Amino acid sequence: MLLLIRTLCLVSAATVLNTAGDNYMLTRYAIFEGRVRPGMDSQMRDYVNDVLAPIWRQFDGAQTVRVMFGVEQDPNGPSFPLVLAITYPDAKAMARGLASPARYESRELLPEFFAKYIDGKLLHYVMKTDIFVPS
Repeated sequence: MLLLIRTLCLVSAATVLNTAGDNYMLTRYAIFEGRVRPGMDSQMRDYVNDVLAPIWRQFDGAQTVRVMFGVEQDPNGPSFPLVLAITYPDAKAMARGLASPARYESRELLPEFFAKYIDGKLLHYVMKTDIFVPS
């Protein structure tokens, strides 16, 4: 894959990595909105990296799994201490991911995760995804 990206970047200033027509990549975001409970930031990150992320990486059909921890946020905006982004090559792959046993396993852990680490809620968004690789 890396060789492919490097080769494509030599061809044009920016290369779009997606498929044409009705088949396009989708990214499903799980946005954890709220505040990390006092003194629990490090433990929350460890739990995500050690327990949740390995499960999320097992979602069927996933092309990429990104786990992002909040660093800076707008002072007047909502707080997002954690964002999960799973990109699928198409809608069929995303449907497999949403039906996979790993998804249900991770969902079972979330009530305790919120009770222990985050005072907030979980939001989901699905976005059509184009990836631009600059040269």
